[in-house]
Amino acid sequence: MTLRLGDIAPDFQAETSEGPIHFHEWIGDGWAVLFSHPRDFTPVCTTELGAVARLKPEWDKRGVKPIGLSVDPVGSHREWGRDIEETQGTALNFPLIADPDRTVARLYDMIHPNHDETHTVRTVFVIDPKKKVRLLLTYPQTTGRNFTEVLRVIDSLQLTDRHSVATPADWTTGDDVIIALSVSDEAAKAKFPDGWTAPKPYLRIVPQPK
Repeated sequence: MTLRLGDIAPDFQAETSEGPIHFHEWIGDGWAVLFSHPRDFTPVCTTELGAVARLKPEWDKRGVKPIGLSVDPVGSHREWGRDIEETQGTALNFPLIADPDRTVARLYDMIHPNHDETHTVRTVFVIDPKKKVRLLLTYPQTTGRNFTEVLRVIDSLQLTDRHSVATPADWTTGDDVIIALSVSDEAAKAKFPDGWTAPKPYLRIVPQPK
């Protein structure tokens, strides 16, 4: 199954390191980040899980729940968790899905046979409160993910859902934004009464809305 932006994230039931979940119910009314790992007790994954755990205040501030996945069983996840706490300086504070039969991996197209026939690649899915997929990222097994970038994209998605704007290259919270092309100049005058800077008619720059 190939997922695309705007698709409903497939629902599933699974065992996790924190007990059984029904995925859509577990997400609730907030956002979720589902990210896969090739397998337990691997070095890059160990650093990634530590990084996600350390970012808990940032996930919480945005109403986001992270959840990991690998093809190993729950018992292995729990043992690995002790290694993560020892080496990364923080305990896991989010669930890890056990997917030994690859059910979830197949639902989310996490196994790329030309890269690895049995283990998942490093995928990231950002899922919104309507259970729609809003971001898809795929990394090779040898490259650790930048979760600060995932947070940056979530900031952009949450901002642009509330306001008729888009965010430019390398944008971070507080930077200027761009008035969406779908907004006419007449409508923009009502939405942005302080005006905007327009080096080109299609490039209308305004301070980030509050």
